[in-house]
Amino acid sequence: MLQPPFAQEPPFSHGQTPRTAVLFCNLGTPDAPTASALRRYLGEFLSDHRVVEIPRLVWMLILHGIILRIRPAKSALKYASIWTAEGSPLKVWTERQAQALDAAFAQRNEQVRVRYAMRYGNPSMASQLDALKAEGFTRVLVMPAYPQYSGTTTASVFDAVYTWGQRTRLLPEFRFINHYHDHIAYIASLAKQVRTHWAEQGQGERLVMSFHGVPERTLHLGDPYHCECYKTARLLGEALGLNKSQYIVTFQSRFGKAKWLEPYTEPTLVALAEQGVKKVDLICPGFTSDCLETLEEIAQEAQEAFMHAGGKQFHYIPCLNDNPDWIEAMHAIATMHLAGWSLGAPDADALAISRSEAISRGGV
Repeated sequence: MLQPPFAQEPPFSHGQTPRTAVLFCNLGTPDAPTASALRRYLGEFLSDHRVVEIPRLVWMLILHGIILRIRPAKSALKYASIWTAEGSPLKVWTERQAQALDAAFAQRNEQVRVRYAMRYGNPSMASQLDALKAEGFTRVLVMPAYPQYSGTTTASVFDAVYTWGQRTRLLPEFRFINHYHDHIAYIASLAKQVRTHWAEQGQGERLVMSFHGVPERTLHLGDPYHCECYKTARLLGEALGLNKSQYIVTFQSRFGKAKWLEPYTEPTLVALAEQGVKKVDLICPGFTSDCLETLEEIAQEAQEAFMHAGGKQFHYIPCLNDNPDWIEAMHAIATMHLAGWSLGAPDADALAISRSEAISRGGV
């Protein structure tokens, strides 16, 4: 089997001091709220076999023959409604999170650098891994922005790393974070986000926890995402002192005609309003950065559906974004997975001792 050509790499240096980096990876975003930019982005995103698990030939005909001719213009309008002067909200928040986590390491005098990448779009994972390698980083912790594991998201991030590795001769040492859906610091940061909202706006009659949906068949095929969403919800409910009747778990962003995880978010909100519930709060625990799915689908479309059905107050609780508590949680999660990799100056001392021992044994 033909192997991909190896990329041009920096020359190997004997005695190179190990350097550690965290690559924080989010899903991605188009470069602009335009049909052409959406066509490129959706073409990459929807071509991933992890995202759409139907026979590839059939799907490619549907994708290029129908979807990429119709959906980009519609999606561009949605993105335009949330676009900021700084660009896509998801990219803005992801960059800020990476910068804040980098600062958190620096404040502790820990020699760990943080970069961010997008699974689809820019900056690509391959470009960021190239840059880390060129800068001499020999250890990389891959940290997805997804708290709950799914083959459609987390596994795809890992695929991108493996693909990059196929054209790389000297690979860094990698570690991967699968999930942190039940990490105490993540749950605590979510709980504080909700409490802060309640202190400012009052508490609604129900707290709706909306997670991104996936096809139901993924659950039956062994994907743990459904269970991890429910565990996050249970732990958050307990942290807030809520009983099970005070919060509801739903799933949003259904695509296509297949059955996805239920209950669906918008129909649930309509049903609540029709049952006489006047005030709801909604949080999206599976999104760590505000994006199209939270700012447009929830804060605009879902709110309108609830109000139209008879609801009186709908409060969307923002994602964790660059909340200081979340940055501290990110640091705690990353540090747990960095265990055994020296985070400070002792790296150089350890390397010197190792080389000394090698020489004493007749090594080079």
